[in-house]
Amino acid sequence: MSGSYDESLGPDETTDSFWEVGHYKRTVKRIDDGHRLCNDLMNCIQERAKIEKAYAQQLTDWSKRWRQLVERGPQYGSVERAWIAVMTETEKVSELHQDMKNNLINEDFEKVKNWQKDSYHKQIMGSFKETKEADEGFKKAQKPWAKKLKEMETAKKAYHMACKEEKLASTREANSKGENGATAEQQKKLQEKLDKCKNDSQKAKEKYEKALEELGKCTPQYMENMELVFDQCQQFEEKRLSFIQEVLLDIKRHLNLTENQSYATVYHELEHTIASASPQEDLRWFSNNHGPGMHMNWPQFEEYNPELGHSINKKEKVKKNPDEVTLTHVSTAGNQSTPEVAIRGSVSSYDKNQAQSGEWSDEEQAGAETNGGTNPFEEEESQGVRVRALYDYEGQEQDELSFKAGDELTKLEDEDEQGWCKGRLDSGQLGLYPANYVQPI
Repeated sequence: MSGSYDESLGPDETTDSFWEVGHYKRTVKRIDDGHRLCNDLMNCIQERAKIEKAYAQQLTDWSKRWRQLVERGPQYGSVERAWIAVMTETEKVSELHQDMKNNLINEDFEKVKNWQKDSYHKQIMGSFKETKEADEGFKKAQKPWAKKLKEMETAKKAYHMACKEEKLASTREANSKGENGATAEQQKKLQEKLDKCKNDSQKAKEKYEKALEELGKCTPQYMENMELVFDQCQQFEEKRLSFIQEVLLDIKRHLNLTENQSYATVYHELEHTIASASPQEDLRWFSNNHGPGMHMNWPQFEEYNPELGHSINKKEKVKKNPDEVTLTHVSTAGNQSTPEVAIRGSVSSYDKNQAQSGEWSDEEQAGAETNGGTNPFEEEESQGVRVRALYDYEGQEQDELSFKAGDELTKLEDEDEQGWCKGRLDSGQLGLYPANYVQPI
């Protein structure tokens, strides 16, 4: 009950019923809660979309890094293709998760946003039109009954007060009879007072009963009007609940990759590629390109030819990978110019042939053999030579160092034939850097 009725009721007479005056407010508040729950659902979708985006990016970064490592490593043939197929699978799954993120934002999020906009209409004073209409509907349905209820409560209070006065008068009249000092006149007045209280009590009771009867007559219409407004609120809430269920099913459909035919295709292709690998075929390839199957110009007797001044020993020939560029050219345009860096591009195992040893150095092999997945450049005991950077350099590969002009570092190995040195930054990071980007201190 509202405050105006609580004052006349005992603690056992109040209830938490919907039919109490003002208790419809919970139904009205549900409309505002529905709007807030739409916001919560949109936030929920946004957070999941961010997770999918981050996961897709992590898959892409992982795939790019390991594709380069495998292609530059000593693995070859169909088994290499099977290994790289794992990276291809990762890239495709990354795309699917990126699509999932796009579907969550562009479809599910927008669907909730548009439904909320169409279903809840904000008013100038800040409340929603739907909330105001429900509140006014309940007030209108409750007003006649609330008026009768107030009249009944007033009559009830008057009756109870009359009963209290009657009881008090009865007690006084009874006590006067037991007193020796009470005069007949006094007893007569007390009796008259008691009779008047009984009469007042009876009248108050009749008014109370009449008010209660009128309230009872008004109750059926009150219940009908209240239920009518409540049903309208139920219909609005049913639309919201059904819509939320529909959106959650859409979200489930977008999240469940097992229902996406493209997802199943990715793994069918991966399994086919791996199953197609042939160790025997790879062994034959290696034998023909690096083993007994290679062509050999076996030594044969040669007649002396005076026209040939001298023969060139094979050991004097310098074999270089056509994809490698030596680190010699330095621009002389000005003091701010930086030297060109040798291209350290990856070489597919199908074209590695004799260049394989140049692409997978002894240091890289040693690092790969120690711990399977550790950095191939492990810290050495040698102190090395301190050098200072002449120019800024940003590492292009995972095994290259980055530094600024003026930074100091330690050179651990001399320049190789491609113009690269192995060094260590003061932070402890090991890697390669262009030899002509630094000078001894």
